[in-house]
Amino acid sequence: MSVQRLGYMGFEVADVPAWRAFMTEKLGAMEASSSENSARFRIDSRSWRLMVEKGPSDDISLSGYEVESEDSLLAIKKRLEAHGIEVTTESGELADDRGVLGLISCTDTANTRVEIYYGATELFEKPFISPTGVSGFTTGDQGFGHYVLAVPDIDAALDFYVKGLGFHLSDIIDWKLNDELTVKLHFLHCNGRHHTLALAGLPGAKKTHHFMLETKHMDDVGLAYDKFDADGTVVMTLGRHTNDHMLSFYGATPSGFAVEYGWGARQVEPGWSVVRYDKISIWGHKFVAERDRQVSSNAIEDELIDIDATLSAPAQA
Repeated sequence: MSVQRLGYMGFEVADVPAWRAFMTEKLGAMEASSSENSARFRIDSRSWRLMVEKGPSDDISLSGYEVESEDSLLAIKKRLEAHGIEVTTESGELADDRGVLGLISCTDTANTRVEIYYGATELFEKPFISPTGVSGFTTGDQGFGHYVLAVPDIDAALDFYVKGLGFHLSDIIDWKLNDELTVKLHFLHCNGRHHTLALAGLPGAKKTHHFMLETKHMDDVGLAYDKFDADGTVVMTLGRHTNDHMLSFYGATPSGFAVEYGWGARQVEPGWSVVRYDKISIWGHKFVAERDRQVSSNAIEDELIDIDATLSAPAQA
């Protein structure tokens, strides 16, 4: 028994109004609810997929993973506890707040809250309508999208997500940034999406490197790219990844980490074999510090460690 898909994500953010504008005007998500200190957003028929709540960290606050039934939830609880992980059965009040029928929670090895649930709320009677005209997002059996966590102990994190939650390794990228630094990225799947989670052994102030939304049409990516390009918030240019074949770009969020906005990723098929790569991209995905200006190889290392610091750094020769 394993989790089936990423259902939702939560972020603690310093500027809720900025995130409301960012999600709706730049990413094309539909606002589900909002207040002075929080907001939730839809990208499909589910009642919500992303939540922001006011706070100082500007980082991930939780990830929510879906299973198919109450029996599956109990099986995951037993699996986690057998692996020595403390699990909390959450109150009906919190389950109601999340819009689910049953909810448990635990903490990963990087002290990130993980929620597992069944019975999410569907709103087929209130269709998703993108305020920017996005054709739609790839969700369904593949879930919300993916995210990349920077963790201090990669082995401990893999132990939690593979042995505890039941993820499977898709592949590994050994990304050589320079003669002194190679970053090893582990890509994990729990359904047909090439990776729902990637783990990187990166030091830094933030756990979140980026989260990803996959659109249903290539033009949605291009139209969003123009918006980020117009205000100088492109972090990585358009490119195509070696492992999942996603065509995407990366933009800065109001909290300093990145969002990947992409289309056309391949899926994990029966008979999948784990492989490794030396590059993250076939082409493109060049880092930029400001509009129309590429950063040096030294600044690329800084970008991986702290996107927010790189965006505000002075030009390098």
